[in-house]
Amino acid sequence: MHHVLITGAGSGIGAGIAAELAGTGRHIIASDLDLAAAEAVAAAIRADGGSAQALALDVTSEASVAEALGRLARGPDVLVNNAGLQYVSPLETFPMERWDLLVQVMLTGVARLTRAVLPGMRERGFGRIVNIGSIHSLVASPYKSAYVAAKHGLVGFSKVLALETAHDDITINTLCPSYVKTPLVDRQIADQAKSRGIPEAEVVDKVMLAPMPKGRFIEYDELAGTIAFLSSPSARNITGQTLAIDGGWTAQ
Repeated sequence: MHHVLITGAGSGIGAGIAAELAGTGRHIIASDLDLAAAEAVAAAIRADGGSAQALALDVTSEASVAEALGRLARGPDVLVNNAGLQYVSPLETFPMERWDLLVQVMLTGVARLTRAVLPGMRERGFGRIVNIGSIHSLVASPYKSAYVAAKHGLVGFSKVLALETAHDDITINTLCPSYVKTPLVDRQIADQAKSRGIPEAEVVDKVMLAPMPKGRFIEYDELAGTIAFLSSPSARNITGQTLAIDGGWTAQ
């Protein structure tokens, strides 16, 4: 049974991926800065007959990473680097401490945690690392400089690590979804509808999904299914790749 460590698993994409992967018989280590949120996700998985535990983890802290991994009976076979946050502002008024935090969580933190789990993966002779990037790993939007820079950075990081792990059965890839239907996106829809004075359905069709020819939000099962495939023996030669799950956005 693969042990899957997911960061930022207390809500949103991380929680959705955790629930989906638990349904495939994997043991889930749901980690989050908010331990109570991670515990709620793990408890829900166990209530559904799955296997899960919760872990307090701050990817920006070397001490937190070491302590969290020290609590595990064994290291993860699969690491899903998902923890993230957003801040929207023109660069001239972007607080640099927020800029630094976004990069610390979504890029440096990924390197920190990956570095910590790699020795165990090499020792066991197997490892799968999946970075949850974004459509913004590939294209840009205004006022999201820190987020876009961090997510672009994941692509380069994955390519380097693919080369550094090439002699072991370890792979690293970056998933790049466009809008995923999460509670955060639901709130954005409501906020934009109010600020633009248009119905929520119009926000969805004409603002959010307009760049996606498929015209549909990405669902958790699509991300989890891709992670499950990348974790399988069939994907042993897929490494250093950037997989756009974007409804055709970047095909245009």
